[in-house]
Parts: sequence; structure tokens; C-alpha cells
Amino acid sequence: MDALLDEVESLEAILMEDVHITKTASGFPEMIETTVFPTVGEELESQYVCITLQVLPTAGYPDVRPNVKLRNPRGLDDNIIGQIERAVQQKLTESIGQPVVFDLIDLIREHLTESNLPSGQCVICLYGFLEGDEFTKTVCYHYLHSHCLACHINASKRNYEEEIEKLPIWKRKEAKAFQAQCPVCREPIDVEVEPLMRCRPPTERENAPKFQVTDELKSLQAQMNRLFMHQKRRGGIIDLEAEEGNVIAIETESPNGEAQTMLRLAPVL
Repeated sequence: MDALLDEVESLEAILMEDVHITKTASGFPEMIETTVFPTVGEELESQYVCITLQVLPTAGYPDVRPNVKLRNPRGLDDNIIGQIERAVQQKLTESIGQPVVFDLIDLIREHLTESNLPSGQCVICLYGFLEGDEFTKTVCYHYLHSHCLACHINASKRNYEEEIEKLPIWKRKEAKAFQAQCPVCREPIDVEVEPLMRCRPPTERENAPKFQVTDELKSLQAQMNRLFMHQKRRGGIIDLEAEEGNVIAIETESPNGEAQTMLRLAPVL
């Protein structure tokens, strides 16, 4: 217990606001949480990845391994996260009998520094990040090709303006101004679109083969057409032209107990 309290005191003294300690009513530290970033010197804007470390000390720590969780990875794909998890488990095994939180932070930071480029895919174009691609890091640590993000924001703004045009004039005055959002988590973002539009489109998209109707696609189209016709014959598909002008009879009971029938035209769907 004393070793844990000493470690927590050191963490709070060194990391200050960058570490959050959750304690029980009796004062036992039940969770130590900190977000780890790569080492980039003073160029904080170049921190492209991060991950949150949660250490849950168990009774008997440090002679008993604590439970460790890695949360909210940003800019890291499953392969890199797996490497970090395996390294953490190995460090926990090697460090039984001694405080380990500082060592875990240093270990994770080393991995992040080596992998300080976004991995995975741009959620807009679904292509990866290759060397030479220009990308943007949002305030919420999500990564997108700069050109893709500009196209996404422009399209979102057009859709927003089209929806506003559908509103009555008095409603338009109450509408809020357009606010760009992160396409991953919907966090509001403020970016200048014009410079992003001048960025080169992602390399992988530019080099992708042009779309062609293959034999496999033709076969799939024929299969879907057969399924559509089958559903239509069974009444599972509504024919708008055939249904137009149909009359629906609705029978209700009046307060005096007499049946009343109301007819109305079926609406066009």
C-alpha cells in the first residue's frame, strides 16, 4: 500500500494535470489514468497519435500485477495497438514486485513515437495514408486526407443550405449558421476549406483502377433483379403507379353505436 501511495504521489508531482487518480472512500487509488502522446519536442502539432492508459491496482500491488486497459486510441490501427498491448503485458510480467506505471508510460510513448503517423483508413474515401499524402488531424485526433475533408465539408454545407431553403422564411432566420463537424465523431471543427481543396487527392485513390462492369457484377445484378421480381410477384414491392387513385375504406363506430364508413384516396408514397 505504501509503495502504491508513493508512486501516486510521484505521478501527481511529475505529470500534474496530465494524470487523473480515482480513489475509493478509504483513499485507496483504484484507477490511474493518463493519455500518452509521442515525443516530438516542442512541436506539439506533430503529435499525430495518442492512447489513454488506465492502470487499476489490485490488492497486494506491486507484488501482484495490476489490471491495465488501453482506451481511446487515435491514429493507430489494430496491428500497432496489438503490438503495444503485447509489450505492456510483457512489461507487467517482468516488473512484478516493483512499481510499474512510469515504465508503462515510457514504453507506450516509445511505441507511439515510432508510429507517429496515422495508420488505418480515411473514413471519407476509405483509402489508407501513403507517403506523400497530405492529411489533417482534427482537434478530436481523427485523421483524414486534407482533400477528402474539404470535399466532405463542401458537400455537408451544400446539403445544409438545401435543407434551410426548404424551411419557411421565418424559420430560416432562426436557423444556426453552418458548423463543420468531424465525420467520425461529429465534434465541431474549424478548418479553412480553400487551402485543403488545393491539396493533392490521396495517392491510392488516384492510382485506383477505373470502375468497370465485371462479369461478377453482372451476375450479381441479375441475381438482385430476380429477387426483386420475386418479391414484386408476392406483393412485397409497392407499385406506385398501380396504387395511385386507390380508395381506402375505414369503418368506425359513432357515439350512438352506428357504424360509419369513411373513404379516402390512398396517398402517393
